[in-house]
Amino acid sequence: MNILILGGGGREHALAWAFAQNPKCDRLWCAPGNAGIAEEAECVPLDILDGRKVLAFVRDKAIDFVMIGPEAPLAEGVADLLRDAGVTTFGPGREAAQLEASKAFTKEICAACGAPTAASQTFTDPQAAQAYVAREGAPIVVKADGLAAGKGVTVAATTAEAQAALDAIFAEGPGARVVIEEFMTGEEASLFVLADGEECLVLGTAQDHKRAFDGDEGPNTGGMGAYSPAPVMTPAVTEAAMARILRPTLAEMVRRGTPFRGLLYAGLMVEAGNPRLVEYNVRFGDPEAQALAMRLGAQLLDVCHAAAEGRLAEARINFAEDHALCVVMAARGYPGAFARGEAIALPEIDDPRVRIFHAGTRRADATLVSNGGRVLNVTARAESLAAARDLAYAALDAVDWPGGFARRDIGWRALAE
Repeated sequence: MNILILGGGGREHALAWAFAQNPKCDRLWCAPGNAGIAEEAECVPLDILDGRKVLAFVRDKAIDFVMIGPEAPLAEGVADLLRDAGVTTFGPGREAAQLEASKAFTKEICAACGAPTAASQTFTDPQAAQAYVAREGAPIVVKADGLAAGKGVTVAATTAEAQAALDAIFAEGPGARVVIEEFMTGEEASLFVLADGEECLVLGTAQDHKRAFDGDEGPNTGGMGAYSPAPVMTPAVTEAAMARILRPTLAEMVRRGTPFRGLLYAGLMVEAGNPRLVEYNVRFGDPEAQALAMRLGAQLLDVCHAAAEGRLAEARINFAEDHALCVVMAARGYPGAFARGEAIALPEIDDPRVRIFHAGTRRADATLVSNGGRVLNVTARAESLAAARDLAYAALDAVDWPGGFARRDIGWRALAE
């Protein structure tokens, strides 16, 4: 089949790499792509937020299947437009994508279906929000309501930190909305579930590392590394999450007439074996997708296509008893100001257990250069998490990029256990 992937980050490179291995993939395009994706697919400069332009390209190239990677085109309704035109498309419609696009909407869904989550209040008035923080005290969690590329959350240790976060959100201007919620304790993990509106299928589990620096220090980022599977997500915990959170959410979306089709990514807080929802994303996580793709390989296309066609009831996933770990190399200064256009020299890697996925790269003539905050995803797969870590860091240390940095403790929680 002819396939188009929308997006240009590390997640999309991992998807392209996995899809390209599947014999069902005849031709593969990616919009806009990056320097690494260009080794797997034909990259095209397409505005992925403009559904009509995407549809025109799909018709021109006789595309059979569209995979929407990032959240922004989903929130814009690109999946709706493509599906209405008869294009097999992976990703939820605009209404269902509110599970990520609006944290207040997710709280409403949780209340309607009884899914356990943190107690919260939603505010559009800055003074009322500040008063609530002063009354509740810290620690407390402040979340911008809309899309924030994984960085719109402040886990405030003090009321001053929480109030500074509120000031920053409301400084965005009229229409700003904030969700303030209780600080949950426990261990955080991610559960990835495919859904076709009626059926759902567990795709896998992972844990990521949001803070910029070792020891979970520094500001929140889009993710500095991840590993799969997550040890805390035992079969019992996974089933509890499905029974209490994921399946009720999907049933509520069907009840509302906006069934969810695509990948529902639940960020969970697990304490004493009991999972509670932190938040939903409506697409593959980044960098969790890189770890999952390494473990799943070509079958990732099969199950995503089955979800898009409403055939999940017949789909199966075969995991090996292995582990994968991804380390993000970012530009110094990220998630703040950082330089672009720095030359990068990648090592020659002939070990099939190791891949370097590109997140923010481009070609300047023949030279690979940085073109974003998170730039490379060094990912390895092995029989144990410790072995995967060692492979990943050995490859990372062979990258020649003085302007890059990485956490050195990815996987620390699981490895300590």
